[in-house]
Amino acid sequence: MTFRWHRETASQRRLEAATLMRMQGKEHVLVVEDDEHIRELVALHLGLEGFDVVAAGNGTEGLRLARSEPFDLMILDVMLPGLDGITMTRAIRREPQLRDVPILMLTARREESDKVDGLESGADDYLTKPFGIREFMARVRALLRRRRSTAKETPLQAPVTAGALHVDPARRLARIDEREVELTAHEFDLLYVLASNPGIVFSRDALVQRVWGSDTHITERSVDTLIKRLRKKIENDPAEPRYISTVWGTGYKFADA
Repeated sequence: MTFRWHRETASQRRLEAATLMRMQGKEHVLVVEDDEHIRELVALHLGLEGFDVVAAGNGTEGLRLARSEPFDLMILDVMLPGLDGITMTRAIRREPQLRDVPILMLTARREESDKVDGLESGADDYLTKPFGIREFMARVRALLRRRRSTAKETPLQAPVTAGALHVDPARRLARIDEREVELTAHEFDLLYVLASNPGIVFSRDALVQRVWGSDTHITERSVDTLIKRLRKKIENDPAEPRYISTVWGTGYKFADA
């Protein structure tokens, strides 16, 4: 009982400190990396740039911290003891209050399929080890710029209804036949871009710009991954999609109104 009280007290103090840092204009970053050298190096450079950093060495502790404190950005290694980065990201994206927190995934794997796995789990960007600090900080700044830009936008966009599908951008809510569909931030943004422009064909590059913005390292291959995930969630038969159609050689479009 005494141990738990101390742990809860420490957690409360950390939460109060994070709130104070935000009031002072410092953004709160979670770093989960089991390699001590990389973890300390990343935390050092983030600190030098004015960020408030909390670090963990395993996925289990990282997930506990993610759920207990308000973070502006999370940086997760893929290969972690306890919970791996992919599992941790999926768990984070199931939490409503964490769906829009940007996640930068660090991986030693260079295969395209491994990077796609990270994006499919809900990560916003990935960086392959070994990486340079300048590139790392550029990715961090890009993700935070997009987060600030999104936060400043006034939610004047109108809800969209197409058959059994209802998409409400103000509430960040999607439903099929009154059943709420769990979507990551990018899945939702992609769905709304398409659904609010029925019949309009978007190239993959145009969708990258609309969903991730111009400040991105995401490839067009990621659009195909996101479309595949969306179809699994909103289509009765993803192989014969009703809502999102492929326009061969060009891109994708939403069903004509």
